[in-house]
Amino acid sequence: MEKYISVKELEDAALVLLPKNARDYYKSGATEEYTLAENRRAFQRLRIRPKCLVGLAACDLSTTIFGEKVSMPLGISPTAMQRMAHPDGETANVRAAQTEGVIYTLSTISTSSIEEVAEAAPNAIKWFQLYIYNDREVTRKLVLRAEQAGFKAIALTVDTPVFGIRRADIRNKFTLPNHLKLANFDGHLSTKIHSTGDGSGLNNYVNNLFDKSLTWGEIKWLKSITKLPIVVKGILRGDDAVRAIEAGCDGILVSNHGARQLDGVPSTIEALPEIVEAVKNYNVEVFLDGGVTTGTDVYKALALGAKMVFVGRPAIWGLTVGGEAGVQRMLSIFRKELEYTFQIAGTPTIEDITKDMVRHESAYSRL
Repeated sequence: MEKYISVKELEDAALVLLPKNARDYYKSGATEEYTLAENRRAFQRLRIRPKCLVGLAACDLSTTIFGEKVSMPLGISPTAMQRMAHPDGETANVRAAQTEGVIYTLSTISTSSIEEVAEAAPNAIKWFQLYIYNDREVTRKLVLRAEQAGFKAIALTVDTPVFGIRRADIRNKFTLPNHLKLANFDGHLSTKIHSTGDGSGLNNYVNNLFDKSLTWGEIKWLKSITKLPIVVKGILRGDDAVRAIEAGCDGILVSNHGARQLDGVPSTIEALPEIVEAVKNYNVEVFLDGGVTTGTDVYKALALGAKMVFVGRPAIWGLTVGGEAGVQRMLSIFRKELEYTFQIAGTPTIEDITKDMVRHESAYSRL
């Protein structure tokens, strides 16, 4: 694994190894994939402004999220059906997170169950990503199982009344390979995704089972069945962030679903400042995912107000290339890049990373 020294190298290697069906599913975005590209480009338009001669002898990447200490402000986002990338799937991913001391988020539509993931890494800080099904009892049981298995938070995805148009999946008539199943379910809920009519089997699965009529009132119901913190995932507007907090949410995850939902929405790093400003008078933690591929990306998000940053595809690339060791390598690359950024930028701790540490490139184009 040591031969890989960047996330881009892991990505390139993974895209060669993955079967076409899985490769296109993991890497694609919505329609023209404009926002998919913008998620990365927007980070490149931000400039870090280092401070010199600050007497920095060491740096500390650690932080605390909902009272739990993590080794660095980077966690693993929920990504579905990880056993398509590696036979160990989600269990390898969570073991790497446990070793590296970061948060792991399990998808509702995973190929390893809540209980399998809990058993694989009992000491990892685990969150459970939740979709709300038409059948509320299905949803209630998922939340209860996550609580019983020791998960620490619920990440409620709110940007999916339907799943976006992903053209590669339509062309491929994407389905989950028959030797795998959606492990959190029994019966047709676990195997329905094996078949498709026209287009993507995943979209057909979602359209028939997920509740499209959700409102902020569902947060009240969710809070009535769990004591876990609720992080609302998929926010791109400041007013929606405020609505989420007023509904009872404890965290905001600024996300455009990996640019897989609606093309033409803002990149997440562009949306972040508006949301941070909107919630500044509330006691809430703000997180970000989308387009993060380097330690400097993480740093820029911290400077603009994120408490922590999550990565999804980079974990899949590492998993594909080397299973648990590959994910661990991915995390170690981020850690090293982040440590160097802290030191060269002259900020020994996260608290030292203030908004003035970055500036948009347009500020320099006027010079």
